[in-house]
Amino acid sequence: MTSAAPDGPRQPLSAAVLLGVLGVVYGDIGTSPLYAMRAALLHFSSDGLERWEILGILSLIIWSLIIVVTVKYVWLVMRADNRGEGGILALMALAQRVTRSDRGRRAVAVTGIAGAALFFGDGVITPAISVLSAVEGLKVISPAFEGAVVPLSLAILMGLFLFQYRGTGLMGKIFGPITVAWFGVIGLLGLIEVFREPEVLSALSPHHAVQFCITYKLAAFIAFGSVVLAVTGAEALYADMGHFGRRPIQVAWVAFVLPSLTLNYLGQGALMLSDRAALENPFYLLAPEWLRLPLVVLATCATIIASQAMISGAYSIARQCVQLGFLPRLIVRHTSETEEGQIYLPQVNFALLVGVLVLVVTFRNSDSLAAAYGLAVTGTFLATSTLAGLVFHRTFRWPLALVIAVFAPLFALDLTFFLSNVLKVPEGGWVPLVIGGWLFASMLTWRKGRDLLFSRFRQDSLPLKSFLARLPQSRTTRVSGMAIFMTSQADYVPNALLHNMKHNKVLHEKVLFVTVTGEDTPRATERRKVEELAPNIHRVTLCYGFQESPDIPKELEGLRELGVDYQPMQASYFLGREQLVAATVPKMSRWRQWLFAVMSRNSVPATEFFRIPSDRVVELGVRVAI
Repeated sequence: MTSAAPDGPRQPLSAAVLLGVLGVVYGDIGTSPLYAMRAALLHFSSDGLERWEILGILSLIIWSLIIVVTVKYVWLVMRADNRGEGGILALMALAQRVTRSDRGRRAVAVTGIAGAALFFGDGVITPAISVLSAVEGLKVISPAFEGAVVPLSLAILMGLFLFQYRGTGLMGKIFGPITVAWFGVIGLLGLIEVFREPEVLSALSPHHAVQFCITYKLAAFIAFGSVVLAVTGAEALYADMGHFGRRPIQVAWVAFVLPSLTLNYLGQGALMLSDRAALENPFYLLAPEWLRLPLVVLATCATIIASQAMISGAYSIARQCVQLGFLPRLIVRHTSETEEGQIYLPQVNFALLVGVLVLVVTFRNSDSLAAAYGLAVTGTFLATSTLAGLVFHRTFRWPLALVIAVFAPLFALDLTFFLSNVLKVPEGGWVPLVIGGWLFASMLTWRKGRDLLFSRFRQDSLPLKSFLARLPQSRTTRVSGMAIFMTSQADYVPNALLHNMKHNKVLHEKVLFVTVTGEDTPRATERRKVEELAPNIHRVTLCYGFQESPDIPKELEGLRELGVDYQPMQASYFLGREQLVAATVPKMSRWRQWLFAVMSRNSVPATEFFRIPSDRVVELGVRVAI
């Protein structure tokens, strides 16, 4: 049995790094106490809550934190890093690398795409439920504030999304201290209540959770759909590993975040044991009356941070999907001159904003929205457990029996969470299913359409070797300058070149065939590959990882070091623009053809995506039947 993959670029374990971890990684799971305990207890409140019921729910929440977050993510899954990067798509790429058959690779891809699609569903719900639950604290201060909850939540969310173009660097400087204050305050409030009702500490024993499940059976199964709200955000630990490394995230969780969350949940349980009326809002009622308004302000700041982490994660996942070939080209703007990972995707931002505002206006309170939350998260949990089991078996050489012994119970728990949330589909669980299902279908359609498009190109195009062999005998006029032909098929003559020769009857003196490829690693190990095909004719392959954004002119500048006489002011870029038409015998259903055509039309132009100067581009159209 071999050891796990290395931790990637390791940052020193300093106070500054731990502060950054707290500000970026733990915002989502850190705001779960606002609504998780209350949502779980509401299932059993109709005929009054018994002490053993409160202790049972509390024990389920605490042990979910221990098993799902600590054991699964912190101890196990975070060992499976893709050159230091984490997240469902990084894990998918890692699993595909060790899968031998084409069918197996397709199954791994489908699992990863499903997890990524559900992540976007989670990304829409998290800001809505987090900000709503924080602002609802105003109702605890005074019922007169009830009418202000939705408008204030909408204003906060619109401000958050509209300022995304400024980047997270400025906001990130204050995220860490605010998150430290948040965890410190909620832990202290919980600890004070535990001193008043020390019996609640018995909930640390798992026998309360077991007794609760045995007694209630189906009702306990239903309660799992709300208990899982306590572990939403666990995927962020893995997804953000590339920013900080494994060890700082692990230390911050074990030493500070887990104790603070546990103390707060215990405090809410203790309050419920002494006063059942506290079910109105056990989180805010932990605080003395004079502290509730400052706590609402602090909670609102914490939920903005949680929302920001999810929004930034959606940007990263979207860019990874583009680079891996599952989404069309999107606008990617870098908001930092020093941090490559700080990006802004306006199309993704707008889609998230519309989705979040619609959810707030439709559901209007966190209790109703809690029914929609959880399905997306648990679906991603299932995908992660499946892919991690494969990686631990194939990459780390764990015996199959050990993989089953470790991951089967985790998968069973994830499946229980998922199925319990399926029951909430009529109440709102359909929301992440619709979002995730639409994105899943879109990503598969885009991948299938591009594969068909490339196949058609190969059928209709001339092999590059044949073209070059005939070129010396042809009477093609060569003109001064350099022509750069962007092509996705490195072994075939680009249609743009054939159309240029057909209409203009010339070929430039210097020719570059440039192909951009994506690797299943965060960053490419070798950026440029250059091959001389004929005098003054070169094939250039530019490789990018799924965490990188292409910049063609910048990379071509480096060709002079490799012996290619590249003069940017003499270069013209030739690109082909495909016009899609239906084939006589179509290879995709009609609705998928329509969807692929819509996605193609709305794809960001290659000039913008590859950062090619628009005044040096010639586009030649071609009709393609698929």
